[in-house]
Amino acid sequence: MNASLPLPIVEPLDRSLRGTLSHMIDNKTKPLGSLGMLETLARQMGMIQQSTRPTVARPAMIVFAADHGIVQEGVSPYPQEVTAQMVANFLTGGAAINAISRVSGLTLEVVNAGVATSIAPLPGLVDIAIRPGTRNFAHGPAMTRDEALAAIRAGAARVRHHAALGTNVIGFGEMGIGNTSSAGCLMSRLCGVPIDDCVGRGTGLDNAGLARKRNVLANALATHEGVTEPIDVLATFGGFEIAMMAGAYLAAAEAKMTILVDGFIATSALVVADAIAPAVRDYCVFAHLSNEAGHRRMLDYFGAKPLLALDMRLGEGTGAALAVPVLRAAVAMLSDMASFESAGVAGPEAR
Repeated sequence: MNASLPLPIVEPLDRSLRGTLSHMIDNKTKPLGSLGMLETLARQMGMIQQSTRPTVARPAMIVFAADHGIVQEGVSPYPQEVTAQMVANFLTGGAAINAISRVSGLTLEVVNAGVATSIAPLPGLVDIAIRPGTRNFAHGPAMTRDEALAAIRAGAARVRHHAALGTNVIGFGEMGIGNTSSAGCLMSRLCGVPIDDCVGRGTGLDNAGLARKRNVLANALATHEGVTEPIDVLATFGGFEIAMMAGAYLAAAEAKMTILVDGFIATSALVVADAIAPAVRDYCVFAHLSNEAGHRRMLDYFGAKPLLALDMRLGEGTGAALAVPVLRAAVAMLSDMASFESAGVAGPEAR
């Protein structure tokens, strides 16, 4: 991996077509604004692609997997080995993200960003692990700054691979026991939110486990209270899958893709990417509202309205994958729906 590669450069969204796209949408055979968020999506995708006929081309989902040293503090009810076991499940097609990707017509890629235990030798794995799991950030940084930058660049490289194959819509998922702890600390430090408002039950902690998790993370934040620069915050509290997702967001925005943002963990990676290059958010569609505590506060931080709210909190990119048919409907509305003039339908009278 070439550590000298520059980080992706994200340009602000070109909004020059906004008026044209709005005029087209407003003159479709429907009452003004009656297709709601489909209209917003169509306009956003048109501006991203700089086209009045945007498309959904070769949509892709990249699931990044890695382990977290913080699990040594008892913040998850599941053993660390589950991460590798779930990666094997992804590769054999048996996970929720596999099923939903098939339904949504997504190309699915699985990346080992830093899984701690051995993964069964199955075809399809992109094995670019930085190291076998992060260190325990209760006692020291989760990774070095160089490791964080290497992970950012590795995630960016995977997006560039898909861009070269024609992908213009992309989403990111994750797997990593303990990663809600990393995400909670990233959110707390970068969004300025008290840790108790960022921390949920993750994969199913009981009340005592939740209290312990909150205490562990509050102490870790206090231990690293002087760390504020975004990449340093990522290195201190993050995971390799989160760091690769941050790089992936940056590269996807650089390539002018429409980015589908999943739930709590994926949005924490976007918080990092946004702190590095704030224009990245202009390319993002917030696919759903997770039931994981803290996700609503993250969406509020971005001023975002989610497309879906289905009481989901699985991760893996499942919420983002479910949103792909909605994007297809939005671009179909723009390209296939008649205007009042072309259909010979009387438009609204001026009042």
